[in-house]
Amino acid sequence: MTRHTSTATHAHAPGHVPVAIVGGGQAGLSVSRHLITRGIEHVVFERHRRFHSWRVNRWDTFCLVTPNWQCLLPGFPYDGDDPDGFMVKDEIVDYLDRFAASFKPPLREGVAVTRIARRGGGYVVETSAGVWTADQVVIASGGYDTPIVPPYAEALDPAIVQIHSRDYRRPSQLPDGATLVVGTGQSGVQIMEDLVRAGRKVHLAVGPAPRSPRKYRGRDATDWLYDAGHYAMTIRDHPDPVKAVSQTNHYMSGRDGGHEIDLRRFALEDGVSLYGSVDGIEGTRISFQPDLEKNLDDADRSYVGIREAIDAHIARNGIDAPQEPPFEKVWRPDREITEIDAAAEGITSVVWSIGFRPDYSWIEVPVFDARGKPVFDRGVTAVPGFYFVGLGWLNTWGSGRFLAIDEDSAHLAAAIATVEAGRVLERA
Repeated sequence: MTRHTSTATHAHAPGHVPVAIVGGGQAGLSVSRHLITRGIEHVVFERHRRFHSWRVNRWDTFCLVTPNWQCLLPGFPYDGDDPDGFMVKDEIVDYLDRFAASFKPPLREGVAVTRIARRGGGYVVETSAGVWTADQVVIASGGYDTPIVPPYAEALDPAIVQIHSRDYRRPSQLPDGATLVVGTGQSGVQIMEDLVRAGRKVHLAVGPAPRSPRKYRGRDATDWLYDAGHYAMTIRDHPDPVKAVSQTNHYMSGRDGGHEIDLRRFALEDGVSLYGSVDGIEGTRISFQPDLEKNLDDADRSYVGIREAIDAHIARNGIDAPQEPPFEKVWRPDREITEIDAAAEGITSVVWSIGFRPDYSWIEVPVFDARGKPVFDRGVTAVPGFYFVGLGWLNTWGSGRFLAIDEDSAHLAAAIATVEAGRVLERA
């Protein structure tokens, strides 16, 4: 494993530390920033280099989907000259690096945490650089550990190249010929567009992901939703918390100043071949569920619902905003195609864009439900001194994003400080 120079000026040797943070991304370092402010000793472990996913696991044209003004890291809000724009990959990494440099966290890079278990009133933290003990532990490793590829992918003709979206970088990486992109979350639709712009023939398996307007009635839709209090809604107050936690993110793009993505237009204007969800593979034969039109309709229903919510906010507050024409479907499938021959269609590559699974197998602490998902209240688990941060809907919609990480990490730092104060009193 490659080791990197730590950003810390006071890195610890293996031993005991009051707080161990696992994960050197924006979530883990945000908690670190608040702990430093409170004077609480801690160590951050990062198995790669800080902000590894942003540096390595993004394609060349990747950019934010939410506006730059939503980058509100602790003590370090977005400081560029384009708050309504969308930072590209290198700009995001630069912003994050400057955030880390602004407070110099006690970060151990190139150190993998391999096991965490309860020991007495605290925890044992086994790492690739030795064994530590800690009074409290924060898990900030995220939920994107294992790329999801369905079992039937093994049955695909080996002549067809297949990769996961995590490994996609640019169209020229793929062999000449058509590409099947599977999945229509944010990654899937943006990779689809990247290929279309390069003049590649694209086939797209459309899943159940919802979509969002980009600009509507004179402003970015996220600006309207922020003003309307949508992003302040907590998971406790959400009318359908199960759906909120499980639903795929709404798709749109921040590329070239931001625009919405209507898959119907890509079919009509760019010749993208649309199908329903992939149902199975055998050699070059790929089968699909007959759910294309339903998935398109459901995505549009979400799109229209967001417009209607914005309309209601504008009406309630008497805001003078330009009108927009009603939404119209510009294309619909003539029929549901349930099987194709990839060879006959000229498909030489498949990009799987159907998400990730977290890997918590190294955590031997009883904080998970029967499905293996962590159970917490705003990141605080029922096991004393054990926390999670950086996950979607930890508290609000912005919890897994730059928007609310400051609020979430401040809340955890306060909880950590309360426990630490109790320990100090016990030792006194």
